Amino acid sequence: MALHLTKVAFGNPSVAHLRERLALRGLDGPVALTTRYLPKRHEEIAGQGSLFWILKHQLVARSPILGFGEAEGGGCAILLDPDLVQVVPQAKRAHQGWRYLEATDAPADLGTGDMASLPPELAGKLAELGLA
Repeated sequence: MALHLTKVAFGNPSVAHLRERLALRGLDGPVALTTRYLPKRHEEIAGQGSLFWILKHQLVARSPILGFGEAEGGGCAILLDPDLVQVVPQAKRAHQGWRYLEATDAPADLGTGDMASLPPELAGKLAELGLA
């Protein structure tokens, strides 16, 4: 089973803004997200896991993790696929840095239906009520 990471989408007011930002940064290939240390469980993540983005206290989207590399000036680069995949919103407290997320606890992909166009807060509420 894949292992995932979670991270706050700091400075992004919406999923659309995050999608646009990743697309711009990924014009020339994978998006490199710099972090201080290589995750100890990186072998369980690379090529299998995703980085789940937290926005307004909810997991709202994920970026597949392609691998890990060295960042300019030291540290570690988490190499992300620039295509953002929306997920069924799931409550998640904000935190600093990244945290592990087991595959069994990860939300399902949202798909391209009507739920994908709803604001994350509303889609999360519908999911809580079992209406999604």
